[in-house]
Amino acid sequence: MHKPCAVIPVFDHEHAVPHVVKALRDAGLPCVLVDDASSPACAQVLQQLATQECVYLIRLPVNQGKGGAVMAGFHEAAHLGFSHALQVDADGQHDLGDIGRFLEQSRQHPQALICGYPQYDASVPKGRLYARYLTHVWVWINTLSLHIRDSMCGFRVYPLAPVLQLIKAVNLGRRMDFDTEILVRLSWRGQPMHWLPTKVHYPQDGLSHFRLFHDNALISGMHTKLFFGMLLRLPVLLWRKLPLLHKARA
Repeated sequence: MHKPCAVIPVFDHEHAVPHVVKALRDAGLPCVLVDDASSPACAQVLQQLATQECVYLIRLPVNQGKGGAVMAGFHEAAHLGFSHALQVDADGQHDLGDIGRFLEQSRQHPQALICGYPQYDASVPKGRLYARYLTHVWVWINTLSLHIRDSMCGFRVYPLAPVLQLIKAVNLGRRMDFDTEILVRLSWRGQPMHWLPTKVHYPQDGLSHFRLFHDNALISGMHTKLFFGMLLRLPVLLWRKLPLLHKARA
């Protein structure tokens, strides 16, 4: 079965989120909005959006962070009977013209996680861009692989069944560490992943909730935790590479 929806975590993006919802609905995609304890002004906008057909709203009474909101959205999407969820940021960074391309790839490969790897324009903050390279290196170390092309882009189509199994089994990071950790842990489980390029733009008047010191500390702690997790799984990860080594020698 392939019955997708969009999951949009929202925290005080009342100006951008109506345009995001419109693009998703124009593409024929139902939307699950997750109000992550937003301001009254944003909550009112979300309530109005939820009066539209196939737009669903859940409210979190206490701010959970991006990861917590996305996971709440995944649970709600599965409860509503959807099989796949397109994760989309509410701030308008993602190129929503790529919705159809990502969904088509998901239809062709329903067991796979369809991940975007970003193509940045000049709007990207240079500090954020350079910091990503350090995360890339840690992800390659923690998976013993180069197959995760970008672990921080939140434009993805998730098959909900394996993702919810992981969420049930592991205490995943609930803030800006979520996007990277879930990919590494799914990789450890042998989850198929397909990669598509997608443009990413940072609006000049956009609202970022990335906390430079706090979130970087969370991400550093996540990398450390995943490194020791990789060491525990080292025999299995190396065993998986044996067929590739035999193939390369053949």
